[in-house]
Amino acid sequence: MELKYVGPKPIISHTGIEFDNNKEDKYVYINIVLQLLKALSHHYFEDKKYVYQTNTNRISESGLIDEVKKYCPDIKILMDKQNHAIEEEVEHQLQRAHDSCVLGEDCKEVLESNINIMHDYLVQRSVNKAVYYCLIDVLAKLVQEDHIHYVIVPMFQNYFHVLHSVQGSLKKEKNPIDSKLDIYKEDGNLLAKLEVLTQIMQ
Repeated sequence: MELKYVGPKPIISHTGIEFDNNKEDKYVYINIVLQLLKALSHHYFEDKKYVYQTNTNRISESGLIDEVKKYCPDIKILMDKQNHAIEEEVEHQLQRAHDSCVLGEDCKEVLESNINIMHDYLVQRSVNKAVYYCLIDVLAKLVQEDHIHYVIVPMFQNYFHVLHSVQGSLKKEKNPIDSKLDIYKEDGNLLAKLEVLTQIMQ
C-alpha cells in the first residue's frame, strides 16, 4: 500500500457514480498535520511564543510514508489492517447489491459493476483516512503532554479542518481535554486558534 490522493467520497448506486465534494479525501490534510507535528516537536520554555512558517515545502508523495513513520511507526500494520477492513466492507456491499429485493437483475449488475470499478478508490481513501487519524492522535497527545496552551494557524479550510480533528481527538482521550476553536482577525489576516482549556470532569 502507498499514500496517494484519490478524491472526494463516492456515492455509488445502480444509476451511476457521483462524488460528494464536501467529503474530501483525508490525504489532502496529511501534509498539514506533518507540518504542525514538526512545528510543535521541540522543548518549550514557559511564556515563550513559537512561530513556524507554514509556507515551507510540502513533503513529496514519494517521501510521505517515511515522514509518517516518524510519528506512526506501525504505519504498515495500520494500512494493512485498514485495507483488510475495507475489503470486507466492499464484499459486504457487493453481497447486499446481489441480494437486493428492490433492484431488478440489470440494476443489480450495474450496481455491482460500479462497486467493483470503485474498489481501489475506496481502499485508498480508507487507508488515507486511517493514516490521517493516526497522525491527528499523535498531534493531540503532543499538545496534551507538552502542555501547549494554544495553536494558531492561517484561516484556510484545510488548517481549520485539522484543528477541528485535533479538538475531537483531545475529547476522546482517556482523560478528555476541553478546547475552544475560534476564528479571528489580526493585522488584516484571518486566523484560527485552538485553545486548550481544561480536563473534562467525568
